Amino acid sequence: MQNKQDKRIRLKRKIRSKVSGTLERPRLSVFRSNKFVYAQVIDDTEGKTIASASDLPRGKAGIKTSKGTKTDRAREVGRSIAEACLLSKIDKVVFDRNGFKYTGRIKVVADEARKAGLKF
Repeated sequence: MQNKQDKRIRLKRKIRSKVSGTLERPRLSVFRSNKFVYAQVIDDTEGKTIASASDLPRGKAGIKTSKGTKTDRAREVGRSIAEACLLSKIDKVVFDRNGFKYTGRIKVVADEARKAGLKF
C-alpha cells in the first residue's frame, strides 16, 4: 500500500514529464512542508534556479517573515517570488505544483504571484 508521500512523488513525476521551464518561460515550483513554503523559478534547459523565496527565518536565507499563520506566510512567499521574477525581467512562468493538490497554501502562493504580476 502506498503512503501519502509515495503518491505525491508519483504525481510529481507525471507532472514533470509534461511541465518544463525554458529561459523565456521558466518553471515556478512550489514545495510545502508541514512548517514552511518554498518557491523557486527554474530554467530547466540550463538547470539553474533564477529566483527563490521561502518563509524560513531570516538567518536561513529566507524572506523576512511576519508573525502570522502559515497561510499568511504563503501569501508573502507568493508576493516575494513574483517581485524577484519581475526584477529578473520574467513575467510569464509555468506553474509546477510539485504533486500537491492545488488547494490551500499552494493555491495561495499561486494567487498572490498572479496578483503581483506573474502570468501563468
